[in-house]
Amino acid sequence: MMPLVISELSGAPVWVPAVLLVTLSFAVGFLARFIILRFVRYEQSRDKKLFKSLEKHLRGSLFLFLPLILINAGFNYINIRPNALYFITTTLNIFIILSVCSVLIRLINVAQDMLFIRYDINLSNNLRARKIRTQLMYVKKIAIVLIVILGLSMILLSFPGVRKFGTTILAGAGVAGIIIGFSLQKTLVNLFAGIQIAFTQPIKIDDAVVVEKEWGWIEEINLTYVVVRLWDLRRLVLPITYFTENAFQNWTRNNAQILGSVFLYLDYSMPLAPLRQHFETVLSETKLWDRETQVLQVTDTSEKTMTIRLLMTAQNSPTAWDLRCYVREKMIEFVQQNYPQSLPRFRASLDEAERPEAPADR
Repeated sequence: MMPLVISELSGAPVWVPAVLLVTLSFAVGFLARFIILRFVRYEQSRDKKLFKSLEKHLRGSLFLFLPLILINAGFNYINIRPNALYFITTTLNIFIILSVCSVLIRLINVAQDMLFIRYDINLSNNLRARKIRTQLMYVKKIAIVLIVILGLSMILLSFPGVRKFGTTILAGAGVAGIIIGFSLQKTLVNLFAGIQIAFTQPIKIDDAVVVEKEWGWIEEINLTYVVVRLWDLRRLVLPITYFTENAFQNWTRNNAQILGSVFLYLDYSMPLAPLRQHFETVLSETKLWDRETQVLQVTDTSEKTMTIRLLMTAQNSPTAWDLRCYVREKMIEFVQQNYPQSLPRFRASLDEAERPEAPADR
């Protein structure tokens, strides 16, 4: 239909069919966008999360893709000088390639949203979900890089000059690759270290780790660096090779559950039975405890105090920290209120022979 309308305006100035073509193309684009979004909203009742993600990511990209295709096809029916036609079609092809790349990247984001919903890390037993998410995030970044490289390559190949010297470029690619390899050695090492981490997984998203004497969680694993969210909300940014070349602590390597400990230093006069009973009561009254482990043991003694260790488990490291603080407060409060004489103290005694004689009465 559009070619017929344009051919009827063949006697008009060139700009008239061109403006008409652009106007009709964008009108069709608006109409197609409206229909697609209406369909997506109608289908939300079947899979609301999927169609909500499609609407979120594809709202703008589809609007440009279809009009550009129509404009590119329609200019072949307009009587334009070959040089101008070549410039216009080349420019349109570049924008079409960019639009296709944008659609592909947005579809990757849709796939990521769906997989993230399936593998939810907010669950208590989230080890498998964290493994899958770590791999997905890294694969997504590599896929986006490849799409961008492919898109730029297609844009360059759309110019005859670049195609003409393609053989020369390929012949020099080996030498250039060696030079680039030496100059980007550090970056390439980080890139391959990232691939190693994504699939061997010494760290995963949301792992609790201790690095550089700081405690926090793995927040991001990027192509060349890792972001650790510290306990006080600071961010520690480390090169990704740090986790392949240095020792670090991973508290949730195989399981999110973590064992917490509290140490009490009390006098020998403290009876253990009521202390153990109160410890059990404290744990049973809090939701922070996962009801897996509770142990009270005397682990050490000295000439002044005995060391009592309390062990308990929680679902994850933040909960374990809160549980330890809670138990420590409650146990100290119990000793203060019921057995204040059993708090740590210093003792001193004097034998009769060592006591000084009382002064004689005058």
